[in-house]
Amino acid sequence: MEAGKLNWDELKYIIDKNKTVKREEVLVSNGIGEDCAILDFHNSKIVLSTDPITGATKNLGKLAVNINCNDIASSGAEPVGIMVTILAPLNSTIQDIQKIMEDIGEECRKINVEIIGGHTEVTEAVNKMVVSCTVIGKTNNPISTKGAKVGDKIIITKTLGIEGSSILVNEKEEELKKVLSEEEILEAKGFSELLSVIEEGKIASKFNVSSMHDVTEGGILGAIWEMAKASNVGFIINEKELPIRNVTKKICEFFNIDCLRLISSGSMVIVTSDGEKIIEELKVNNIEATLIGEIISKEKGIVIDINGEEREVDPPERDELFKII
Repeated sequence: MEAGKLNWDELKYIIDKNKTVKREEVLVSNGIGEDCAILDFHNSKIVLSTDPITGATKNLGKLAVNINCNDIASSGAEPVGIMVTILAPLNSTIQDIQKIMEDIGEECRKINVEIIGGHTEVTEAVNKMVVSCTVIGKTNNPISTKGAKVGDKIIITKTLGIEGSSILVNEKEEELKKVLSEEEILEAKGFSELLSVIEEGKIASKFNVSSMHDVTEGGILGAIWEMAKASNVGFIINEKELPIRNVTKKICEFFNIDCLRLISSGSMVIVTSDGEKIIEELKVNNIEATLIGEIISKEKGIVIDINGEEREVDPPERDELFKII
């Protein structure tokens, strides 16, 4: 098998084949495009999400906290606590593990999330450090990925390829020096400070939002494809409107990878009938936001407009990052 997430058909088969107990407390459970489970305990609603970091060897703590808390924020919830599992290879040192936990602690301090538990183990089962986190959040008004409605506008925050650019410049700096200036390398490394979408989640959830999704593995095309499938709708997006920084374009061109399918934590997809209002509010709060398309009926397809030509978007496969790392 290839590195990366299972493809859509395989994952759907495994999930559907192994659904057993159905509890009344569970409002949203596992499914394609649903990164969070939502539980209703009557007095409050609990949101949970879990994800590992497997494609990077640097900034593991920062990445692990942000990608998991971003899932919670995409459900319109506030992250409260985080549980951390670290699987370290045999050649690790205690300093390696300490550095990861220091980074996790620093990120949690920034976003007011408590470390509430976890597990740390040195094992021959892995050949590089693996960090996996589970985050617990709370909300009174959860937003499900499957809520997108025909006619809603599609907004993307910040720019695409934030996480992928940051990982690649940290992992492949010497190679990228062939095409990037010192200033561009520093710019891409600085993307690691833009990984959180908690603030845009807070802002957007005050409006009439039908669906939100952080842009992780599979990039922007994968994220919107998952939203459309979960919501049983289609979409059309305009390639010309997709915000991509020049340094990200140069990185993708150098490695011959598709930026639109590159892991992009730090960007959030917001589907809403209040497009202009949300964009205005985000910009007031110094968050870039761009209208990139619209939700359409599933009969009209899942398409991207490239220079006036509409092309069908294929299901997400493994992230472009895994072609390089």
